[in-house]
Amino acid sequence: MYQLAPNIELLFTEAGDYHDRVRAAAAAGFDAVEMWGPTGVDAPSTPKDLPALKAALEETGTQLTAQLSEPRTQFMIPPWDHSEFFRKLDEGVEIAHFLGTPRLVVGSGTGFGGWKRQVQLDKLIEIYQKAIAQIDGSGITLVLEPVNVRVDHPGSLLDRTSEGVYVARGVDSPFFGVLYDIYHSAVEGEDMEAELANGGDLIRYVQLADAPGRGEPGTGDLDWPERLRILRASGYDGPIGLEYYPQTASAESVKHIAALAASA
Repeated sequence: MYQLAPNIELLFTEAGDYHDRVRAAAAAGFDAVEMWGPTGVDAPSTPKDLPALKAALEETGTQLTAQLSEPRTQFMIPPWDHSEFFRKLDEGVEIAHFLGTPRLVVGSGTGFGGWKRQVQLDKLIEIYQKAIAQIDGSGITLVLEPVNVRVDHPGSLLDRTSEGVYVARGVDSPFFGVLYDIYHSAVEGEDMEAELANGGDLIRYVQLADAPGRGEPGTGDLDWPERLRILRASGYDGPIGLEYYPQTASAESVKHIAALAASA
């Protein structure tokens, strides 16, 4: 059985503010949620009332499985000043500790046409080796997310799961891994089974949405029993973030995937 974590940026918005969304998710039977950035530095994230959010998490016994690192730095764009990323990383870790979040989601930013792709990937390894050294001893895991460039994130450097795995192998830390997003991978036309066979040992977090459309499972073309079978066969047994745009009321939209995850 997989633990599902609704994304409270997109789900249970009917309940109101973020802390009330946590309570609504808990009332719907979930013991975990995820979110985007805590301070609203990057759109579309918005600022959270962190004490109220913490209170709701503790009151309901809900785990916040992941939050975004802020800012979403464009690492490869000149003048290559990453100081704000590293400065805010410490703040992100402090907030993660406050909220009890074990993972920070990080990205690659936009690629730079003046450098060969391999050079840019190797530069990402250097950046994240430094990041891991900076937060050493925190207990927080950084998860690097490849995203699709065909629909949602045009211009992003890291759009292939295999290259996320390459970077993670280069960083070589138990506190650094890959966020495998089933939706992004499907939009890019990847073979899920092959990607997880190549890098399953480095998958530290998973998210999902159906494709096309990025709606709840059952609104697109993906075979969810098969997708969950492949995920289980890869050895992944951690939480799954529900990062989709619901086509129906939140509590209704989760029913299909919740039923499947209960037996996966």
